[in-house]
Amino acid sequence: MQDDGNTFDRRQYLKLSGVAGITVTGLAGCLEGSGDGDGDDDGPEATGENEIIAGTEPGFPPFEMVEDGELVGFDIDHLEAVVDETDYELAGWQELEFDSLIPALENGKIDVIAAAMTINEDRKQRIAFSDPYYSSDQSVLVQSGGGFQPSALEDLADKQIGAQSGTTGEAIVQENLIDEGLIDATDYDSYDSYVLAVQDLERGLRDAVVLDQPVARTFEANRDVEAAFTFETGEEYGLGVRQGDEDLQAALNDGIAAVEESGEYETLTQDWFGE
Repeated sequence: MQDDGNTFDRRQYLKLSGVAGITVTGLAGCLEGSGDGDGDDDGPEATGENEIIAGTEPGFPPFEMVEDGELVGFDIDHLEAVVDETDYELAGWQELEFDSLIPALENGKIDVIAAAMTINEDRKQRIAFSDPYYSSDQSVLVQSGGGFQPSALEDLADKQIGAQSGTTGEAIVQENLIDEGLIDATDYDSYDSYVLAVQDLERGLRDAVVLDQPVARTFEANRDVEAAFTFETGEEYGLGVRQGDEDLQAALNDGIAAVEESGEYETLTQDWFGE
């Protein structure tokens, strides 16, 4: 839920532009299809030996989003600060659907993923992660002031649920709701962007959306939705790199530690989350 007394420094421009309006690139990917792309989109190229390209999915405010044509968010500022502490140079960003990030990393289209990506065993079979840089739980969003006010996952039985493809929220829906027989698979919609999921929630096409707690807080501040309840998952976010890229992985770990020790991490979390 929203923390009383916390002021979100970037909230004003989010209200002015609307969360939906700041995710144009994410919407384009949703309309085109399944999100199984391999990251072949045109984008910046790393030409120097120590230049790296970062990939993200800009539909996950306040971690990554597009505002007035500019990619902004906590992950953007954080990665740039981390790389500044290393011998690497960030040559640019590629904006991709979430499910396309790991394929793009594997085929060399990008060199690092900065997309609020939860570290888990399945992903570690394909890529390597930096040390964790953020911890999160999961929230369940519903319409503000609506008649449906669940307090536990069991209350979502027989409801229309949404989450973003490839996320922890989707895994929770699958494992705790569909697999347990609380909802039918046809009662679940998988979205390429949480913005579209929340739009459907506001329109009454979904009864609830499962997503990361800090992202839920941002939607609460800017849309007619509210977090009915939050449950602990103990998940941690990490920067993704190719397996075997130990030099970059070590450099990013050193950069993460340096940003925390300098106090810049605390400044970024205050700016973006009011923490």
